[in-house]
Amino acid sequence: MKKVITYGTYDLLHYGHIRLLERAKALGDYLIVGVTSADFDKSRGKINVQQSLGERMEAVRALGLADEVIVEEYEGQKIDDICSMNIDVFAIGTDWLGKFDYLKEFCQVVYLERTEGVSSSEIRTKRRKVHIGLVGEADRFTKFTRECGYVNGVEVSGVCAKNIREAKERFTDIACVTEDYTELLSCVDAVYINSHPAEHYEHIKCALEAHKHVLCELPMTLNAGQCRELYAIAEREGCILMAAVKTAYSTAYSRLLLLVKEGKVGKLVSVDSTCTRLRKEVGDSVPISWGSLCSWGPTALLPVFQTLGSKYKDIHIISRFTDQERKHDSFTKLNFTFDSAVASVKIADGVKSEGELVLSGTNGYIYVPAPWWKTDYFEIRYEDTKKNRRYFYQLDGEGIRYEIAAFTKAIEAGRASANVSEEVVSSISQVMEQFFESGSTYTTMLE
Repeated sequence: MKKVITYGTYDLLHYGHIRLLERAKALGDYLIVGVTSADFDKSRGKINVQQSLGERMEAVRALGLADEVIVEEYEGQKIDDICSMNIDVFAIGTDWLGKFDYLKEFCQVVYLERTEGVSSSEIRTKRRKVHIGLVGEADRFTKFTRECGYVNGVEVSGVCAKNIREAKERFTDIACVTEDYTELLSCVDAVYINSHPAEHYEHIKCALEAHKHVLCELPMTLNAGQCRELYAIAEREGCILMAAVKTAYSTAYSRLLLLVKEGKVGKLVSVDSTCTRLRKEVGDSVPISWGSLCSWGPTALLPVFQTLGSKYKDIHIISRFTDQERKHDSFTKLNFTFDSAVASVKIADGVKSEGELVLSGTNGYIYVPAPWWKTDYFEIRYEDTKKNRRYFYQLDGEGIRYEIAAFTKAIEAGRASANVSEEVVSSISQVMEQFFESGSTYTTMLE
């Protein structure tokens, strides 16, 4: 029996895919089709895949051409598959001409002509673009604007900024650069909000009531009640309201959460999360002027609420302020007590510490090295060090491009991404509310 194998993403299965698989099938007696996983696609720069792995595999099976459908998950898997499955022919499209000649050592390599004028990329490109407007200060959009260039189906079409002169100098290729938020909303489909957190509520509400989708940096609001109100408005208006916190969309962090839920370290007992810096980076999306809690709090709190839940029994907040009015906290530590666990969060703008994340369980612990919020690597460690595991994942654009891709996909699908739930977003706003109300849970230090 002559075995043939081929690989592809098979996103938005089309006639070109079918013709290529028909040609591959004709090369032998048994056809194996490898469908690339989302993680492997990301490592190759494909971040705009519209369908899940399960959907793509099922679409290939439904054609009736493949005798076997497998998942391609890692670099070098093709050689492993060819050797372990005794493959006679490796087939691939001519757009990869010469790329896989190294496989000739193991089997026959055949490059198949592709159907002209048909590709998943072209289909995605031809779909209506999401025209997005940027809201906030002009110098905060550097990274976001750059990362939009890596995502099909989205275009920055407007900017609303208070420092209008700087905005016009920066965004000379964008037609709508304005100080008028209403004007911006009239020329976009969605907005990315990175204004001061105190302005988020009004900006989001105004956008939703104008039937615009919203991607907003956390904290979404400084009041939990306002946060829940905004989600209710989004549902009523049929709009997407999503949290923009890049860490939540990175592959490594998503896998970490799954391993915790699978019980890889046993029952979680403690979460220790640290995010600090001494100075603002050029083009950073979280200005020092916001204070450390607003700048770093949402990111540092993310693993706490996503692993332990939001029902903490009590919270104690200790802050170091640079002024008597307590408008700028250069350092804040938050200690949480849950029914059967604790959490400690340390954040700072002006104080430096090791920016690591440690999740401690009854069987072992997960260690994520600094800077954990940008990680492409983490470890699960046990008492028996022979059982330790290291996990590596590709991270491009600090996760921002994945966040943008998830937003555009959510708009098309009509439902928000599950990366950050309403409950987690509201819990972060609840902490902000407790912080600014300065109740009995508060201890203050002045410089």
